[in-house]
Amino acid sequence: MTYEAPLILAIGDSLIAGYGLPAADSFPNQLAAALQQRFPGARVLNGGVSGDTTGDVLRRLPRLLSSLERRPALAIVQVGPNDVLRQTPAARTRAQLEQVILDLIGCGIPILLTTVEAPAFIRDRAKPYLDIHARLAVEHGAVICPFFPTGVLGRADMVLADRVHPNAKAIAAVVAAMAPTVARMIDSVRHQA
Repeated sequence: MTYEAPLILAIGDSLIAGYGLPAADSFPNQLAAALQQRFPGARVLNGGVSGDTTGDVLRRLPRLLSSLERRPALAIVQVGPNDVLRQTPAARTRAQLEQVILDLIGCGIPILLTTVEAPAFIRDRAKPYLDIHARLAVEHGAVICPFFPTGVLGRADMVLADRVHPNAKAIAAVVAAMAPTVARMIDSVRHQA
């Protein structure tokens, strides 16, 4: 079997898009760089749009999938915080995220679903949303992991001037924590092929 460099689709909100960061420091570019030694030529497509909700991702997904030259080895889905901020009804958030998952499954794309712990200032507003990702991951066989590893959130040296979005140092910590899971998923897909 010949080696084919893995293609990964990262889709979601500003955490994927790289809000406020040079392109080289964005999550997709840092993840692609981290994967190079084990998977030479690995590419991570940046399907992130700052401000996106689950509904926005769901609406863009068909166009994004049809634009790909081949099926990704996996999709990393990071979306939901903007639903909380905009107070999208939790049931709608769940239904839209579930449809994103079903659309990816329908294309034969394994899913890594990420979560973000609600910061203290919106924790009460976030309560109805807290278990949506975990339940959907169990129901649909997606892998789930936190976007931010322990010790990143709430640190002044890990955010941009807006004190909300992660800086390059924070994204490097995210990538270091998530890359082993991504590598295991790529290996799993290869063994099934």
